[in-house]
Amino acid sequence: MSPAAGTIRGRCHCGRIGYRFDTALALEALPLRRCACSFCRRHGARTTSDPAGSVRFEIADVAALRRYRFGLRSTDFLLCGKCGTYLAAVIETGAGAYATLNANCFEQADLLLQEAPLVVYEGETLEQRMARRQAKWTPVAGTI
Repeated sequence: MSPAAGTIRGRCHCGRIGYRFDTALALEALPLRRCACSFCRRHGARTTSDPAGSVRFEIADVAALRRYRFGLRSTDFLLCGKCGTYLAAVIETGAGAYATLNANCFEQADLLLQEAPLVVYEGETLEQRMARRQAKWTPVAGTI
């Protein structure tokens, strides 16, 4: 795939867990960010999302999928239990599931040259956090 809009594939290091991210945004137009929380910092994550897009998780080995929750315990951080890769964070709401993706897992992550500014979400209430995520994260198609 070229850096043009369309389908972006991502996967963990060992290939057991992946995703198909459909977006109208070109790779160079995707908004990247670096969350200031200790989890994201320690994983070196650069995340992205497109509220007008969709993501479908493709799990070849269901036993490898690990979910981790911390802090307000409102979000599942999806990791591969075999290779340890952090792939995405997912919330469940009454309107469906939404995800932010670790862009470092993209097959063409080396083409992401845009700045990934540091963002700090400390001080948000649970309600504010969930509303922000539902508005800005990518809708999840299918089940996880």
